[in-house]
Amino acid sequence: MIHAVLIFNTSGIPRLTKFYTPLHQSSQTLIQKIFSLISIRPAGLCNFLDAPELEAFLGPKDGSDERWRVVYRNYATLYFVFVVDGAESELGILDLIQVFVEGLDRHFENVCELDLVFHFDEAHHILAEIIQGGLVLETNGDEISNSVKLASKARRNSFASSNPLSLGSGPGGPRSGSLQTPLGWLTDRLAGVATR
Repeated sequence: MIHAVLIFNTSGIPRLTKFYTPLHQSSQTLIQKIFSLISIRPAGLCNFLDAPELEAFLGPKDGSDERWRVVYRNYATLYFVFVVDGAESELGILDLIQVFVEGLDRHFENVCELDLVFHFDEAHHILAEIIQGGLVLETNGDEISNSVKLASKARRNSFASSNPLSLGSGPGGPRSGSLQTPLGWLTDRLAGVATR
């Protein structure tokens, strides 16, 4: 099971955090602990490690000898980190990280740290298309991209239809002629004054 998905920059500042299991301590101290484990590792080492230090944050494993594992990838200035248990394959999680990054890249066209800061809701939506409740739902990049595009289009249409100042041309929008907006009212009045 996937217990946490974290994205933080090379300074350890979190940009996206999603926990699928309850924490026993604060999330900030967990992120600092994981960052301290990862940041000291040389680039030539593998991208996963056993982390018994995380038992204080996530609790001990159910009497088994399994340990918490941290699987991560470093892309430019961002670390993508998944905290998993022994039921997950490390190589499978590395592939899942790649799917997540490709999904972000498709949506944001070459994703960067600022995309995660200013569009965190969309980044969480992409993650939710891939993982729900700590279990993997979808790994097909096309399906993820199509679902995110449909949700984004529905959000824009909803905004355009409910916002009277919107200049959208959706059904019931101000350009359809069925709804007079304050902006349209003002424009009509100013045009009427100019013709006098």
